[in-house]
Amino acid sequence: MATAEDVRTIALALPETEEKLAWGIPTFRVKGKIFASLADDDASVGVKCPVEERAELIASEPEKFFIRPGHDDAFAWVRVRLAALDDTAELRDILHDSWRQAAPRKLAEAFPGGVAEG
Repeated sequence: MATAEDVRTIALALPETEEKLAWGIPTFRVKGKIFASLADDDASVGVKCPVEERAELIASEPEKFFIRPGHDDAFAWVRVRLAALDDTAELRDILHDSWRQAAPRKLAEAFPGGVAEG
């Protein structure tokens, strides 16, 4: 089971990432753009997700993925239940994908796996 501390460790290992409180919750940003935020109960994490892919993702694994109606509807965002993830490798993949969506193009291209190579 993934934890809020796993989110923090993985997110902060990504290039140019910082943690900043917003709305009373921890958010993780690349070059100032939010790519992940922990829920106030540490049970889920919000990540970037193209709106056109979100419904299919939620329908395929509703125990893992959800949105908060009235809050997430208009945003390219999905929430992930940490307890439902298979392992931290799955969390890492989700956070890396979200980071790539938020990172400036040149930065994302320089670090396609989300971590510095070398």
